[in-house]
Amino acid sequence: MAVTGTGTGTGTANPADRAPRRLIASDRVIGTDVRRSDGTRVGRIERLMLDKVSGRVAYAVMSFGGFLGLGEDFYTLPWSVLRFEPQQDAYVVDISEEQLRAAPARTPEGTDPAADGAWEEQIHRYYDAAPYWGI
Repeated sequence: MAVTGTGTGTGTANPADRAPRRLIASDRVIGTDVRRSDGTRVGRIERLMLDKVSGRVAYAVMSFGGFLGLGEDFYTLPWSVLRFEPQQDAYVVDISEEQLRAAPARTPEGTDPAADGAWEEQIHRYYDAAPYWGI
């Protein structure tokens, strides 16, 4: 039996009646600021890495440092360490500058993690993040 709910009663609610949108196009994530809880800017999301099998976002490649795009470093963060804060219109991380600078830097192409399973395990341990492949 098909449910054609109107958002009333006990049937399936109309998607327009749901809480704020949970989906976002990947091109709208690219360029989004990454901040700390206090609002301090950490960097900017440059690229997303997707798990081809599950379709889940595995990593965000974030630029950090530099000036006007020069001298930036790129860090691959497990997606699970980021959370979206609507009030800041940014992704928020609880990572100190020292932690970030000590993390393994990666290239903006984002090809490194897929080629190195040991690195993936290391980066998840470093950020104390659950591996995307175990979710």
